[in-house]
Amino acid sequence: MLAVLLLDANRAVTIGRLMEAIYGDDPPTTSRAQVQICISALRRLFAAHGADKVITTRSQGYAIHAEDGQLDAHLFESLLQEARRAREERDPDKAVTYYRQALGLWRGPALEGIESRIVQSAASRLAEHRITANEECIQLELDLGRHHELVGELTELVAEHPLRERLRGQLMLALYRSGRQAEALQVYRDTRTMMIEELGIEPDERLQQLEHAILTSDESLNLPEPPVQLGTEPAPAAAPPVSVPNVPGMLPTGIADFTGRAKQVDEIRQRLTVAPDGAARFAVPLITIAGKAGVGKTTIAVHVAHSVTEHFPDGQLFADLHGAVSRPTSPMQVLERFLRVLGVPGNALPDGLEERAEMYRALLADRRMLIVLDDAANEGQILPLLPGNPASAVIVTSRSRLAGLAGATHVGVDLFDSVQSVDLLARIAGVDRVQSEADAAAALADLCGRLPLALRIAGARLAARPHWNVGQLVERLEDETRRLDELKHGEMGIRASISLTYDSVGEEARRLFRRLAILDTHVFSAWTGAALLDCPFTEAQDLLDDLADAQLVETAGTGRGVHAQYRFHDLIRVFARERLAAEESTAERDAALSRVLGGLLMLTDTARRQEYGTGITVRREAAAWSPSPDLVGRLVAAPIEWFERERATIVSGIRQAAQAGLTELCWGITVNAVMFFESRAYLDDWRETHELALEATRQAGDKRGHAAMLYSMGSLSAAEQRYGDAQRDMERAVELMREVGDEQGFALAVRNLGFLHQMNGRFEEAAAHYERALKIFRSTGSLAAAAYTLHSLSALRLAAGDLDGAKLLLAEALACSRAGNSRRVSAQVLNRMGRTHLQAGEPALAADAFGEALAVVREISDPVGEAYVLHGLGVARLQQGRLGDADAALHRALSLASTSSQRLVEVRVLTALGELAISSGEPEQAVARLRQAATLCRTIEVPFQETQTLMLLAEALHAAGDRASAEETRAKALALADRLDPSVARRLREQAARSPRSADPEGVTAPAGGA
Repeated sequence: MLAVLLLDANRAVTIGRLMEAIYGDDPPTTSRAQVQICISALRRLFAAHGADKVITTRSQGYAIHAEDGQLDAHLFESLLQEARRAREERDPDKAVTYYRQALGLWRGPALEGIESRIVQSAASRLAEHRITANEECIQLELDLGRHHELVGELTELVAEHPLRERLRGQLMLALYRSGRQAEALQVYRDTRTMMIEELGIEPDERLQQLEHAILTSDESLNLPEPPVQLGTEPAPAAAPPVSVPNVPGMLPTGIADFTGRAKQVDEIRQRLTVAPDGAARFAVPLITIAGKAGVGKTTIAVHVAHSVTEHFPDGQLFADLHGAVSRPTSPMQVLERFLRVLGVPGNALPDGLEERAEMYRALLADRRMLIVLDDAANEGQILPLLPGNPASAVIVTSRSRLAGLAGATHVGVDLFDSVQSVDLLARIAGVDRVQSEADAAAALADLCGRLPLALRIAGARLAARPHWNVGQLVERLEDETRRLDELKHGEMGIRASISLTYDSVGEEARRLFRRLAILDTHVFSAWTGAALLDCPFTEAQDLLDDLADAQLVETAGTGRGVHAQYRFHDLIRVFARERLAAEESTAERDAALSRVLGGLLMLTDTARRQEYGTGITVRREAAAWSPSPDLVGRLVAAPIEWFERERATIVSGIRQAAQAGLTELCWGITVNAVMFFESRAYLDDWRETHELALEATRQAGDKRGHAAMLYSMGSLSAAEQRYGDAQRDMERAVELMREVGDEQGFALAVRNLGFLHQMNGRFEEAAAHYERALKIFRSTGSLAAAAYTLHSLSALRLAAGDLDGAKLLLAEALACSRAGNSRRVSAQVLNRMGRTHLQAGEPALAADAFGEALAVVREISDPVGEAYVLHGLGVARLQQGRLGDADAALHRALSLASTSSQRLVEVRVLTALGELAISSGEPEQAVARLRQAATLCRTIEVPFQETQTLMLLAEALHAAGDRASAEETRAKALALADRLDPSVARRLREQAARSPRSADPEGVTAPAGGA
């Protein structure tokens, strides 16, 4: 407890964070009380030493007060800042004094023995700061000629940190300057052996160059010129050399197993080696290579640079700008290094950045040199380092795109594909080994997110453990909570690489980054960022763009502005979840999730109302986060397009709401989404979300929500032609809606129950249910729902032969649907009008109505509606004698019905194709089609439709010459008709006496579950 408070000294620490620090993700029910007990105990201890007001109570938590200089961690950071300031001011003695004071504060590992994940995460950061400071201090002391004193300390540090190559280089240099050349070379040999055995790689270019310099006793290893002492008159500056004494070759070593990237390599080589035309010939060739951490930007840059050295005979310069750390390398530091390499002595270096840049450009004015600037933070780091001579060229790598560099060629580097990923694994771990476990290798590549650094680490781990098979490493990586721990080998680690980028962005961007991991969807929209942070949308969008610039998220899809979407790389998501667990309390996470789900409820409700009119009303309590009406309007201006973009978020949001026990949000979002699922034929999403919400409402005892879900489940069963299941759920929904007093929901369920009676041929019961629902819809002003009910009543009038009555109902339905702004219901009414004209023997008018309906269903991308309309259009063309057009429309309808699993419309299309075959003089083909339709009718239990199909099949059998089967089928149809309403059975017998083809060409239509 004390450690957590001190790590955030003088800032409030929430009780939730304290509970999580002590107990992790599974705090006991007494955890809050235990926190208070701990606080009381600490206060007593401090009071016993005369400090009774050290811990204060803050809103939702506590804070510990610490004066300046009381905490070693604060003092350590303060001394480091002083040391680095003195180093920048070229006062190395003073800098070393501050460094040693800072390092002297350490008395072993920080916070040792405290097992809390939050505490140990902070301890790791402190330890990294410590060793970095040690390296910086030793470098200054080496420059001051204190090599004799440093050998012992460096030997201990190398033993403690064996994979830090900078320490090993410093030890080699200290030994060499102490006259111990053989021992210095032995350090290099030991380093090389260890790295090859442990990592499967050679030491870096700097160590290799240092070994070569030691072997040749290079003068560059001698002590640098003594620094100018403050307060003394500097010696006259020597004129800078007019020529470069040696051709600098500062490029790091290339890698032997370079894989893929042919397109990027060719593009960069082309820009570096082919003389440009026009104004471009006066500009320095500048290439930026951008991509996320670990994607291989530096590898590409170094590989290309080595491949074009013959085009730059005056040498190559290289600098690591450390753009991902909090204190990137300054252009002043880089220019000092470059100028020294170019032959400028220390006492001739200008003091100002502008003067150094001028000297640098002057030295390169008549040279052809390649400059590689690795890991740039921003354009400001780059501009002073650009030469003025277009004969030279520059390659820059960065995690940002650096769009502000005028005239640059921007090369993006993405992940490997599957083939390249496995190829890299094979090159590192062994071809035979990887090929013998091809499936496991492919799975390993996927678990590494096809990120080159992760693949290289995985390959190195396999190479270092020949007794492992590939499947073993796959099993270890499948545990997401340990994946980043497993993707570490020596000093190579995914976590460390991502952490550098994470630490480089602002505090609010980091907060958004980790909270995005709350969402269980890989793609997230910009508005979710505003909900997660409870901030204005524009602020969240700026932060998302900051994260995208830093390659912590990437843009997804083609949406722009308010419709912009982003996603995580798999491994970055794992890191974000780690930071979420370590830095956000459970209460903060729960509140953020509630804000997102509340926003999702509001947006789905608005989109549904705008596209389909009213449905079951979802009560929206005062939302924890409420977007502005302007933002909501812009987001759902095109509801169907918005739904397509957000479908994954909606499904995962419903799932998360169920898991979090947010029952009203769960079923509210679900019932709002049902019309979109139905119209777009997303039956799997419909089923999954409703099963989740149904169970959530049952467990919570939420009767209204349970009724709404039963209604929607019944609608799903009807859409899938499982009418027995549909009737059971709809009857139960009617009962519950009556119990809870939900008039609108009751009417919707009653209407759909009427549809089920209609499908079973019980037309009088269907009409009674429709009339009852219509009365409620008219009283509540639910125009779209009233329109669909009028449309359903018109089907009953058609079945009774009342064409004029059907037309009157449809005219009213069309007016209601348009007033209610429901395009889908309008299309269904137009479709029914076409059916009415067909039954009235008006095929031309029918074709016009179907054409109008077809335009609407295609506009709203309703494949199910399109199948129904094309069926009607095919029948109209058949009645007009346009058999070719009829065949084309019906086959397109059959394809849509099959892919949408719409068996009812499939029955009708097969029946129409059978009639087309009869008209075309192909009775055998008609028999095959109609038998297929009759079988489907029995499967989905639609006796009215089956009766009509059997009557037509009897005619086809008669035309095919099979009179016995024709009479048998006709008798079966009439027996089935006797089980329907008497009036319906009488009408079907009259139709059979005339011709089966004079029957209603459709019969009934499918329900609209949420209309």
